[in-house]
Amino acid sequence: MLTNPNRKLLLRVGQLGALGTLFLLGIFDVNQSMHAGAGFALFQVAAAMLAAAVWLPSHPQGSETLPKVAFWLGIGSLILTAVISAASSMNESNRGFWGLAESLALLGVLFVVARRGKPGWSVAAVASVGAAVTFIPLRGGWDPSYVIFGLIQALAATGAIGLGVYLRTIESSRRRAVDAVRAEQRTEFARDLHDFIAHHVTGIVVQAQGAKFIAEQDPQRVLVALEQIEQAGAETMASMRRMVGVLRDPSSRPDAPLAPVAGVPELGLLTEQFTSAGGPLARLHVDGDPAGLPVEVSTSAYRVVMEALTNIRQHANAARVADIWVRRTPDWLLVRIANDGQPPKPATPRERPGYGLVGLTERVRAVGGRITAGPGIEGGWVVDAAFPLSSKAE
Repeated sequence: MLTNPNRKLLLRVGQLGALGTLFLLGIFDVNQSMHAGAGFALFQVAAAMLAAAVWLPSHPQGSETLPKVAFWLGIGSLILTAVISAASSMNESNRGFWGLAESLALLGVLFVVARRGKPGWSVAAVASVGAAVTFIPLRGGWDPSYVIFGLIQALAATGAIGLGVYLRTIESSRRRAVDAVRAEQRTEFARDLHDFIAHHVTGIVVQAQGAKFIAEQDPQRVLVALEQIEQAGAETMASMRRMVGVLRDPSSRPDAPLAPVAGVPELGLLTEQFTSAGGPLARLHVDGDPAGLPVEVSTSAYRVVMEALTNIRQHANAARVADIWVRRTPDWLLVRIANDGQPPKPATPRERPGYGLVGLTERVRAVGGRITAGPGIEGGWVVDAAFPLSSKAE
């Protein structure tokens, strides 16, 4: 999978290659036009440069400026075609090559508009630029050969539009899927938040009620109860601060059904169930006391292990062992899941992309942690997650 820096580098290399091709085609157009004695070569090269200036910059998705500029660019190209055709019909010495550089640049504009332009103006822009690409060969005359070249360029324009729409659809589908995963994660956060708040608040209420009965008999025990109430309240507030940012999204579903919270103490049962279901042997290694972890950290660690084991069963070919290491330090909870199978093959465009790692990343980052996944040094696949347990670690 390409990372963002690699994707940007590949984009820049492609843009440089396209500019180099335009440069060579521009030289060819000028030579052909000068050989024929035509005087419009420089105008055609200038039009190609203007078109390249439209598709070369990075445009945001749904850009409104891009299709407007492209529309007037297509109109200008059509006007230039009409002027050159009229001059050629009056004086055959003005006939030259129609401009391959401009044609290629306009095809790039069509692709970018179909890929990034805002609907509405994009329809008009595609119509004007598509017409410009189709009629450009008629600058050389109305011979059947030029008409055929016009039809060929019309097919190329259709291909550019189709490719842009296809990539736009894929990106839109993936964005909707990622948004759905994030909404589901927010729902899970809401469930967990409800459960640990209910746990802490119930304890606070019980201790406060008990303190009223023992206040007159044993004041010292009242002080202990108040300290416990203060500690429970502080833990609740700290947990809420780490999760409330994610729950601000109004698209989350507050009426979703609530479920019990599973955390690090339940990992033993999870690994037993994984092994008994058949497949790789799951081995759990715990270093440190898992008791007393913040609830949102404990549940997030559990979800990371659960998702990693699910991926091992689905994607780790020939895996025999899945090792889970959980280590608690004063400042961090460290989780690692590794298997000895073959790393998963990169997904092809036709395969449905997975969003499990997207959801885990959302969950881990919500509690201030970080997560990485990739091939292990000795083979297999390794997932590492680190959760902060103190303000120093954060």
